Amino acid sequence: MQRAKRRIATALSAIAGSLLLSLPLATTPAHAAGHNPIVFVHGLSSDSSSWDDWIADFKADGYTSSELYAWSYDWTKSNVTTASQLSTYIQSVLSTTGASKVDLVVHSMGALNSRYYLKNLGGTAYVDDFVSVAGVNHGTSVASLCGWLYTSCKEMTTGSSFLTALNSGDETPGSVTYAAYWSNCDAAIDPDSSALLSGATNVGVGCISHTDMNNDYGVYQQVRDFIA
Repeated sequence: MQRAKRRIATALSAIAGSLLLSLPLATTPAHAAGHNPIVFVHGLSSDSSSWDDWIADFKADGYTSSELYAWSYDWTKSNVTTASQLSTYIQSVLSTTGASKVDLVVHSMGALNSRYYLKNLGGTAYVDDFVSVAGVNHGTSVASLCGWLYTSCKEMTTGSSFLTALNSGDETPGSVTYAAYWSNCDAAIDPDSSALLSGATNVGVGCISHTDMNNDYGVYQQVRDFIA
């Protein structure tokens, strides 16, 4: 009887072991390679294609397509509207990738809707690093040329009520790490100092045009190293 019991126990143990070996291994989240997903936000009169050069550079440096998200939006709308849409988009990226946070890399007016998201829509809980590239953070006199036509331009005009509220109090809220890259000959931002953010790592990149700032390889290298 004892010998029969031992045989049964041995057989059951072998079956259990076989079942354990046949169970599927847990899948590894897409962000486990060590990179936060990056969400790129373009500026006025632009679209997601403005990031093509940098996306190619990030891929060459080890990022995958599933970690790089260039977002397009209707730039004529209020930055408040765009910020709400950005919030929805980032939640979609987090759900898709399984990541807990993204890095935000933004250009020109993209800094305004992105910062509104961070300050007013709970975005600081979902963003690790924020990088403003030629961001119109404190407005520009140039925006008066289109402010009569587009709400977004009016909000970008120096001294607008939108900017006054956005820059009141802490310009770099939460535990997010902030950087702002600016050029000393950016014709679209007047004055140049508008691109700086109080509380951020502010980096002058020399004489690079506004439209070249987010495809310049030297600036890319600095941004890449900042968010690494």
